[in-house]
Amino acid sequence: MSALIQHTEPTPTRLPPDWSGIIGCVLPVAAGAATGLLSVHALVLTTSGPLFAEVDFDEHVCGPGTLLWIRPGQAVRFGEPPGDTIAVVFRPGLFGPEELPGLVPDDPTGPARTPLTPSDPQVFRDALTHLAADSEGEPGAVTAALLRHQLAAVLLRIRTTEPPIDPVGQVEGRTFERFQRRLEEGYPQTRRVEDYAAELGCSVRTLTRASLALTGRTAKQVVDDRVALQARRLLAATPLSVAEVGRVLGFGEPTNFGRFFHRETGLSPGQFRARFTAGAPSGIPGQRHPSE
Repeated sequence: MSALIQHTEPTPTRLPPDWSGIIGCVLPVAAGAATGLLSVHALVLTTSGPLFAEVDFDEHVCGPGTLLWIRPGQAVRFGEPPGDTIAVVFRPGLFGPEELPGLVPDDPTGPARTPLTPSDPQVFRDALTHLAADSEGEPGAVTAALLRHQLAAVLLRIRTTEPPIDPVGQVEGRTFERFQRRLEEGYPQTRRVEDYAAELGCSVRTLTRASLALTGRTAKQVVDDRVALQARRLLAATPLSVAEVGRVLGFGEPTNFGRFFHRETGLSPGQFRARFTAGAPSGIPGQRHPSE
Protein backbone atom coordinates (compact mmCIF):
# COMPACT_ATOMS: atom_id res chain seq x y z
CA MET A 1 0.00 0.00 0.00
CA SER A 2 1.43 3.37 -1.02
CA ALA A 3 1.64 6.16 1.52
CA LEU A 4 0.71 8.63 -1.22
CA ILE A 5 -2.16 9.08 -3.63
CA GLN A 6 -0.90 11.08 -6.58
CA HIS A 7 -1.18 11.50 -10.30
CA THR A 8 2.49 11.06 -11.21
CA GLU A 9 5.08 8.38 -10.57
CA PRO A 10 5.04 6.97 -7.01
CA THR A 11 7.05 8.90 -4.45
CA PRO A 12 9.53 6.82 -2.41
CA THR A 13 8.73 6.77 1.27
CA ARG A 14 9.02 4.48 4.28
CA LEU A 15 5.83 3.13 5.75
CA PRO A 16 5.60 2.19 9.42
CA PRO A 17 5.64 -1.59 9.93
CA ASP A 18 2.49 -3.22 11.24
CA TRP A 19 4.18 -4.52 14.39
CA SER A 20 5.04 -1.04 15.70
CA GLY A 21 3.31 1.56 13.55
CA ILE A 22 6.40 3.78 13.83
CA ILE A 23 9.52 4.21 11.66
CA GLY A 24 12.33 6.72 11.25
CA CYS A 25 13.37 8.27 7.93
CA VAL A 26 14.96 11.36 6.40
CA LEU A 27 11.74 12.74 4.91
CA PRO A 28 8.27 11.21 4.67
CA VAL A 29 8.35 11.72 0.88
CA ALA A 30 11.22 12.32 -1.51
CA ALA A 31 12.41 15.89 -2.01
CA GLY A 32 11.46 17.21 -5.43
CA ALA A 33 8.64 14.72 -5.93
CA ALA A 34 5.16 15.76 -6.99
CA THR A 35 2.57 16.89 -4.46
CA GLY A 36 1.04 13.87 -2.74
CA LEU A 37 -1.42 13.07 0.01
CA LEU A 38 0.18 11.59 3.08
CA SER A 39 -1.59 8.63 4.71
CA VAL A 40 0.47 8.75 7.92
CA HIS A 41 1.57 11.27 10.51
CA ALA A 42 5.06 12.72 10.00
CA LEU A 43 7.22 14.66 12.44
CA VAL A 44 10.00 16.41 10.51
CA LEU A 45 12.76 18.31 12.30
CA THR A 46 15.16 20.45 10.27
CA THR A 47 18.67 20.09 11.68
CA SER A 48 20.40 22.26 9.06
CA GLY A 49 18.54 24.22 6.47
CA PRO A 50 16.76 25.57 4.90
CA LEU A 51 14.12 22.98 4.14
CA PHE A 52 11.53 24.13 1.63
CA ALA A 53 8.21 22.51 2.48
CA GLU A 54 4.72 22.99 1.11
CA VAL A 55 1.91 21.67 3.30
CA ASP A 56 -1.68 22.08 2.13
CA PHE A 57 -0.46 24.68 -0.39
CA ASP A 58 1.18 26.90 2.23
CA GLU A 59 4.89 27.35 1.56
CA HIS A 60 7.35 27.24 4.46
CA VAL A 61 11.07 27.88 4.61
CA CYS A 62 12.18 25.86 7.64
CA GLY A 63 15.41 26.86 9.27
CA PRO A 64 17.40 24.73 11.72
CA GLY A 65 15.31 23.72 14.71
CA THR A 66 11.96 24.00 12.93
CA LEU A 67 9.55 21.14 13.55
CA LEU A 68 6.71 20.18 11.20
CA TRP A 69 3.83 17.90 12.14
CA ILE A 70 2.23 16.76 8.89
CA ARG A 71 -1.03 14.90 9.34
CA PRO A 72 -2.76 12.18 7.33
CA GLY A 73 -4.61 13.52 4.30
CA GLN A 74 -2.55 16.68 3.98
CA ALA A 75 -0.99 17.59 0.64
CA VAL A 76 2.78 17.76 0.96
CA ARG A 77 5.80 18.52 -1.21
CA PHE A 78 9.46 19.17 -0.35
CA GLY A 79 11.75 21.26 -2.52
CA GLU A 80 15.26 20.45 -3.66
CA PRO A 81 17.88 20.46 -2.37
CA PRO A 82 16.54 19.56 1.05
CA GLY A 83 18.20 20.58 4.27
CA ASP A 84 19.34 17.94 6.74
CA THR A 85 16.35 16.49 8.56
CA ILE A 86 15.25 13.82 11.00
CA ALA A 87 11.76 12.45 10.52
CA VAL A 88 9.54 9.93 12.25
CA VAL A 89 6.34 8.68 10.67
CA PHE A 90 3.58 6.88 12.53
CA ARG A 91 0.25 5.47 11.50
CA PRO A 92 -3.08 6.98 12.55
CA GLY A 93 -4.95 5.16 15.29
CA LEU A 94 -1.79 4.40 17.22
CA PHE A 95 -3.13 6.14 20.33
CA GLY A 96 -6.67 6.10 21.65
CA PRO A 97 -8.67 9.34 21.99
CA GLU A 98 -8.13 9.48 25.77
CA GLU A 99 -4.73 7.80 26.01
CA LEU A 100 -2.61 10.97 26.08
CA PRO A 101 -3.76 13.69 28.51
CA GLY A 102 -4.85 16.83 26.67
CA LEU A 103 -3.89 15.47 23.27
CA VAL A 104 -5.60 13.38 20.59
CA PRO A 105 -2.92 12.84 17.92
CA ASP A 106 -5.47 12.05 15.18
CA ASP A 107 -7.43 15.23 15.89
CA PRO A 108 -6.72 17.59 12.93
CA THR A 109 -7.37 20.55 15.22
CA GLY A 110 -4.49 19.56 17.51
CA PRO A 111 -1.22 21.38 18.22
CA ALA A 112 1.58 22.30 15.79
CA ARG A 113 -0.72 22.89 12.83
CA THR A 114 1.89 25.37 11.62
CA PRO A 115 5.70 25.05 11.78
CA LEU A 116 6.94 25.01 15.36
CA THR A 117 10.20 26.55 16.55
CA PRO A 118 10.80 25.12 20.03
CA SER A 119 12.94 27.03 22.50
CA ASP A 120 15.25 24.02 22.89
CA PRO A 121 15.31 22.15 19.56
CA GLN A 122 18.13 19.91 20.78
CA VAL A 123 15.63 18.14 23.04
CA PHE A 124 13.53 17.21 20.02
CA ARG A 125 16.60 16.33 17.97
CA ASP A 126 17.81 13.89 20.62
CA ALA A 127 14.35 12.39 21.12
CA LEU A 128 13.68 11.89 17.40
CA THR A 129 17.19 10.54 16.80
CA HIS A 130 16.73 7.90 19.52
CA LEU A 131 13.24 7.11 18.29
CA ALA A 132 14.39 6.66 14.69
CA ALA A 133 17.31 4.47 15.79
CA ASP A 134 15.13 2.30 18.03
CA SER A 135 12.60 1.83 15.23
CA GLU A 136 15.25 -0.25 13.45
CA GLY A 137 15.47 -2.62 16.42
CA GLU A 138 14.36 -6.20 16.71
CA PRO A 139 10.62 -6.47 15.99
CA GLY A 140 8.56 -7.50 18.97
CA ALA A 141 6.26 -6.40 21.75
CA VAL A 142 9.02 -4.88 23.89
CA THR A 143 10.42 -2.73 21.09
CA ALA A 144 6.92 -1.69 20.03
CA ALA A 145 6.11 -0.60 23.60
CA LEU A 146 9.39 1.32 23.82
CA LEU A 147 8.65 3.15 20.56
CA ARG A 148 5.12 4.05 21.67
CA HIS A 149 6.48 5.38 24.96
CA GLN A 150 9.11 7.50 23.22
CA LEU A 151 6.64 8.83 20.65
CA ALA A 152 4.09 9.67 23.33
CA ALA A 153 6.75 11.71 25.15
CA VAL A 154 7.58 13.65 21.98
CA LEU A 155 3.92 14.38 21.22
CA LEU A 156 3.21 15.50 24.78
CA ARG A 157 6.27 17.74 24.68
CA ILE A 158 4.90 19.31 21.49
CA ARG A 159 1.60 19.84 23.28
CA THR A 160 3.32 21.72 26.11
CA THR A 161 4.92 24.19 23.69
CA GLU A 162 1.53 25.69 22.86
CA PRO A 163 -1.09 27.33 25.06
CA PRO A 164 -4.22 25.31 25.75
CA ILE A 165 -6.36 24.99 22.64
CA ASP A 166 -9.50 25.54 24.70
CA PRO A 167 -8.97 27.83 27.71
CA VAL A 168 -11.08 26.93 30.71
CA GLY A 169 -14.45 28.70 30.60
CA GLN A 170 -14.22 29.71 26.95
CA VAL A 171 -17.58 28.53 25.67
CA GLU A 172 -16.83 29.58 22.11
CA GLY A 173 -13.64 27.52 22.13
CA ARG A 174 -15.43 24.36 23.20
CA THR A 175 -18.23 24.92 20.69
CA PHE A 176 -15.83 25.55 17.82
CA GLU A 177 -13.74 22.48 18.68
CA ARG A 178 -16.85 20.29 18.54
CA PHE A 179 -17.88 21.95 15.28
CA GLN A 180 -14.47 21.31 13.70
CA ARG A 181 -14.49 17.65 14.68
CA ARG A 182 -17.98 17.11 13.30
CA LEU A 183 -17.05 19.01 10.14
CA GLU A 184 -14.14 16.65 9.50
CA GLU A 185 -16.61 13.78 9.38
CA GLY A 186 -19.48 15.51 7.64
CA TYR A 187 -18.14 17.88 4.99
CA PRO A 188 -18.48 15.36 2.11
CA GLN A 189 -22.18 14.95 2.94
CA THR A 190 -23.36 18.46 3.78
CA ARG A 191 -22.26 22.07 3.54
CA ARG A 192 -25.29 23.35 5.45
CA VAL A 193 -24.44 25.03 8.75
CA GLU A 194 -27.97 24.21 9.88
CA ASP A 195 -27.17 20.50 9.75
CA TYR A 196 -24.09 20.89 11.95
CA ALA A 197 -25.93 23.08 14.40
CA ALA A 198 -28.72 20.50 14.71
CA GLU A 199 -26.24 17.67 15.30
CA LEU A 200 -24.41 19.68 17.97
CA GLY A 201 -27.62 20.80 19.65
CA CYS A 202 -27.06 24.51 19.19
CA SER A 203 -28.19 27.33 16.92
CA VAL A 204 -26.61 28.59 13.72
CA ARG A 205 -26.01 31.86 15.51
CA THR A 206 -24.05 30.06 18.23
CA LEU A 207 -21.83 28.31 15.67
CA THR A 208 -21.27 31.53 13.78
CA ARG A 209 -20.39 33.43 16.96
CA ALA A 210 -17.91 30.71 17.96
CA SER A 211 -16.36 30.59 14.48
CA LEU A 212 -15.95 34.37 14.33
CA ALA A 213 -14.40 34.43 17.80
CA LEU A 214 -11.82 31.75 16.98
CA THR A 215 -11.09 32.36 13.28
CA GLY A 216 -12.66 35.62 12.16
CA ARG A 217 -14.69 33.57 9.68
CA THR A 218 -18.39 32.77 9.76
CA ALA A 219 -19.51 29.17 10.27
CA LYS A 220 -20.53 28.96 6.60
CA GLN A 221 -17.12 30.23 5.52
CA VAL A 222 -15.42 27.64 7.76
CA VAL A 223 -17.44 24.87 6.09
CA ASP A 224 -16.69 26.16 2.59
CA ASP A 225 -13.00 26.58 3.45
CA ARG A 226 -12.80 22.91 4.45
CA VAL A 227 -14.55 21.70 1.30
CA ALA A 228 -12.36 23.89 -0.92
CA LEU A 229 -9.20 22.62 0.80
CA GLN A 230 -10.18 19.02 0.13
CA ALA A 231 -10.99 19.90 -3.47
CA ARG A 232 -7.52 21.39 -3.92
CA ARG A 233 -5.92 18.32 -2.34
CA LEU A 234 -7.75 15.93 -4.65
CA LEU A 235 -7.15 18.00 -7.78
CA ALA A 236 -3.44 18.41 -7.06
CA ALA A 237 -2.58 14.92 -5.89
CA THR A 238 -5.00 12.33 -7.30
CA PRO A 239 -6.04 11.11 -10.76
CA LEU A 240 -9.73 11.73 -10.06
CA SER A 241 -11.48 13.71 -12.79
CA VAL A 242 -12.97 17.10 -11.95
CA ALA A 243 -16.45 15.55 -12.02
CA GLU A 244 -15.32 12.76 -9.69
CA VAL A 245 -13.80 15.24 -7.24
CA GLY A 246 -17.09 17.12 -7.24
CA ARG A 247 -19.07 13.96 -6.57
CA VAL A 248 -16.75 12.95 -3.71
CA LEU A 249 -17.46 16.32 -2.12
CA GLY A 250 -21.23 16.09 -2.56
CA PHE A 251 -21.76 18.10 -5.74
CA GLY A 252 -24.27 16.37 -7.99
CA GLU A 253 -23.37 18.46 -11.05
CA PRO A 254 -19.85 19.35 -12.25
CA THR A 255 -21.01 22.86 -13.09
CA ASN A 256 -22.03 23.47 -9.49
CA PHE A 257 -18.66 22.24 -8.27
CA GLY A 258 -16.89 24.43 -10.83
CA ARG A 259 -18.76 27.52 -9.70
CA PHE A 260 -18.04 26.75 -6.05
CA PHE A 261 -14.34 26.16 -6.68
CA HIS A 262 -13.94 29.33 -8.76
CA ARG A 263 -15.68 31.37 -6.09
CA GLU A 264 -13.36 30.00 -3.40
CA THR A 265 -10.02 30.06 -5.25
CA GLY A 266 -10.42 32.38 -8.23
CA LEU A 267 -9.54 29.55 -10.63
CA SER A 268 -11.46 26.83 -12.39
CA PRO A 269 -10.70 23.26 -11.25
CA GLY A 270 -8.89 22.64 -14.54
CA GLN A 271 -6.75 25.76 -14.19
CA PHE A 272 -5.79 24.80 -10.66
CA ARG A 273 -4.88 21.23 -11.65
CA ALA A 274 -2.78 22.46 -14.56
CA ARG A 275 -0.42 24.13 -12.12
CA PHE A 276 0.53 20.66 -10.85
CA THR A 277 0.41 18.56 -13.99
CA ALA A 278 2.64 21.01 -15.86
CA GLY A 279 5.48 20.69 -13.36
CA ALA A 280 6.40 22.14 -10.02
CA PRO A 281 3.68 24.48 -8.80
CA SER A 282 4.47 28.16 -8.58
CA GLY A 283 2.46 30.94 -7.06
CA ILE A 284 -0.22 28.57 -5.85
CA PRO A 285 -3.35 30.45 -4.88
CA GLY A 286 -4.56 30.12 -1.35
CA GLN A 287 -8.08 30.21 -0.06
CA ARG A 288 -9.93 33.38 -1.01
CA HIS A 289 -11.38 35.28 1.90
CA PRO A 290 -14.35 37.22 0.52
CA SER A 291 -15.75 39.95 2.68
CA GLU A 292 -19.20 38.88 3.73
